[in-house]
Amino acid sequence: MSQALPSVIIGGPTASGKTAIALAVAEACGGEIIGADAFQLYQGLPILTAQPAPEELQKIPHHLIGEFNLQETLDVTRYLDVARAKIRQVREAGRVPILVGGTGLYIRSILFGLADGLPSPNTSLRAELEAQPLPSLQTQLQALDPVAYTQVDLLNPRRVIRALEVCIQTGRPFSSFKHNTSWNQPPIGIWLTRDRSELHQRIELRTKQMIEHGAVDEVREALPKIGPTAGQVIGLRPIEAYLEGRSSLGQTLEAIALSTRQYAKRQETWFRKETALRSVPPEQALDLALSIIESQLPPP
Repeated sequence: MSQALPSVIIGGPTASGKTAIALAVAEACGGEIIGADAFQLYQGLPILTAQPAPEELQKIPHHLIGEFNLQETLDVTRYLDVARAKIRQVREAGRVPILVGGTGLYIRSILFGLADGLPSPNTSLRAELEAQPLPSLQTQLQALDPVAYTQVDLLNPRRVIRALEVCIQTGRPFSSFKHNTSWNQPPIGIWLTRDRSELHQRIELRTKQMIEHGAVDEVREALPKIGPTAGQVIGLRPIEAYLEGRSSLGQTLEAIALSTRQYAKRQETWFRKETALRSVPPEQALDLALSIIESQLPPP
């Protein structure tokens, strides 16, 4: 197993139960958890981003959970650098690195690396694009790169902006930068699957629990410190609207749950054809994850 790869990946849509499975796997194999969630990386929003509870963080060592300032701009290039360093660190300590999260781009960067020749983010250009409404960005992308327009998650401003940024900086379509997306080895991880109605029920419950456990106060305190990347955390803007008196608490709950369901659907679409991960229901996840780890051990 390459030092750049974890021993196992545990992915799944939001609210599918990744944290519980990851903790059980880590406890069983002497593992440490490395986050692969674009928003759990940030400090200051542990409730809204559904970070593991303090007692869970104490029970098992975690990395890339709540480690970055809310004003920092993070992208897949930086994530890949720090995640690979964490994987090596855990391996060198004689522990099992377990990558856990639902951000498809981050997980794929670990599996396949990044396309050669992609330019680094341009701060001024990105700020200019971030100031524009999403429909305008989508229209520009369609004009500059019709292929990417059909491939990029058009509801995710970060993905649309990055594709536009590459087109503008290089004069080439974003889709012309080829990624290695083939996987001809045995699966290196699992992708949790749940019945759609069950997943929606879990999302509704978690949304209510977030509000009950203090997400509104958390956002109130964090808002002055929010940077452009952290500003895209699901639920942040509906709670901001509630704090400003532009919506009721009931409307806020509905908006967060709807956005979360939509995100979960995009996550499932992203990973449906990912052969490096095997789709499993939660009740089979622990055994399969441990068997993947065991398959990497040298013969006795």
